[in-house]
Amino acid sequence: MKYLFKNQLWALALIALLFSCEPRGNERPRGKYDSGILLMNEGAFGANDGEVFHYDPSSGTLSQNIFELENGRPFAGLLEDLVLEEDRLYLVANTGKVEIVNPGTFKSIGAVVGDLDQPRSVATSREKLFISDYGPYDASYNTPDSYVAVVSGELGGTVKKKIEVSNKPEDLYVFGKYVFVAGSEEGKIEIIDADTETVTKTLEVTGTPVQFFEQRGDLWLYSYDSQKVYFQSINPTNLTKKELRQFSVANATSRITFGEDDRIYLLTSSGWPNYNDGIAVLSLFDSTLIPSWKTGSGFYGIGFDKDRKEIYVANAKGFQGNGEITVYRKDGSVVKTMEVGRGPSGFLVR
Repeated sequence: MKYLFKNQLWALALIALLFSCEPRGNERPRGKYDSGILLMNEGAFGANDGEVFHYDPSSGTLSQNIFELENGRPFAGLLEDLVLEEDRLYLVANTGKVEIVNPGTFKSIGAVVGDLDQPRSVATSREKLFISDYGPYDASYNTPDSYVAVVSGELGGTVKKKIEVSNKPEDLYVFGKYVFVAGSEEGKIEIIDADTETVTKTLEVTGTPVQFFEQRGDLWLYSYDSQKVYFQSINPTNLTKKELRQFSVANATSRITFGEDDRIYLLTSSGWPNYNDGIAVLSLFDSTLIPSWKTGSGFYGIGFDKDRKEIYVANAKGFQGNGEITVYRKDGSVVKTMEVGRGPSGFLVR
């Protein structure tokens, strides 16, 4: 999953330094969900019972179904992604909607409903909302009409335009006026000009591209195939590819998270019928490669708490009832196990 705060971290650090001595009367008061860990439960197909739990590692308190708790109605969708953008948290449901909440209170502040098919992720640029969407299935369960939807306001509204892209777009990344789209099925990066709302350039990449991330000041794209994982660096200024690094990790999935010391943790799975799952650990900048740091069955999501140096692993338990979260230390020992909702699949560490 994505779960990345996509503004430039160096810019935020500079702003914090420049204004550290200024009055702070205009800051938004911190809410009860502004710290801790948001646990995303995808929900079960047909039941559309996706929800978000909140876990406070300091107290050990687990709060369930916080969207319904704070809004008096169920979320009523299959959760695909959580994306934090400044003072807005986007809850993306691949059942055709995007809910927008205040990240501290989880109160609804907007939504995009209708005229979406299978949304995957969101990003904002030029005060517009861009939503990657698989589009509708055809008779053969293909998605030939995938698109990026454009909404005029960052707080939602109606879809004003659909930009045609390659099949099954996933993660989005914004740099200036450009919106980078990971086109998973056809192995492409499509770059949208947010001003003209058109695809201005397409880059071919290796493997199945699913997620952008920043590391050591560079923009990277993670992709995979049955035998290897690939990391493509990109120059977002001149819209060109830079360096490709690859590692022999078999059966990789799209689930990935980022630890300390540039460590990358990713889930692997042999798939049906055995579901021999594992966690691989690697680094782009040294010789670290551990193909099987942990093994198990039912692994469905992974996250990392950098403050406590702990790894969170979600187990969907075959979608037979509620799932489970196991928290590990870096040495592999277990900190805690807790029951959560249906299909736990991702984490947003606040």
